[in-house]
Amino acid sequence: MKLSTFKNHLNQSQELTFTLPNGEPIPSHFHITEVGLITKDFIDCGGTVRSTKIISFQVWVANDIEHRLEPQKLLKIISSADYLFENEEYEIEVEYDSLLSAENQHLLSKSGTWQTIGRYGIELYNDHFIFTTKQTDCLAKDQCGVPPEKIKVKLSEIVAAPTQACTPGGNCC
Repeated sequence: MKLSTFKNHLNQSQELTFTLPNGEPIPSHFHITEVGLITKDFIDCGGTVRSTKIISFQVWVANDIEHRLEPQKLLKIISSADYLFENEEYEIEVEYDSLLSAENQHLLSKSGTWQTIGRYGIELYNDHFIFTTKQTDCLAKDQCGVPPEKIKVKLSEIVAAPTQACTPGGNCC
């Protein structure tokens, strides 16, 4: 989601809610502890120099359960950082504490619950924001020897055009 879309929704909202990709709501007493522009300059595995920019929100849940961030307050926080965004329309990414999967429970921190920061996209659904999963990808598949993904087609759905149909004696078979 682009920042302008996010801000437009905040302007029309009375309440601010976030939900994880699995449907679990972020506790309503969350804080937005950072709003910033992240620039990533890198070289992909094919040797191409690249640069990306995203707007990052850090969402944090403390134990002050009476805290509630209102949409208008978040708009003020974002507005104070607008000069960082260079009047560009960047995508928003959200940082949020993530739980480990069951198979990685042996990596738990001393507190026994949180282990790492998850990075999520964000979308609007039924008047509230949902964190979306992000995926890694190779940006130089053609140079790394990664074969292109084959398109799966059902043979029953292929209809040959009349000019391409084989006929007896047509030398197409």
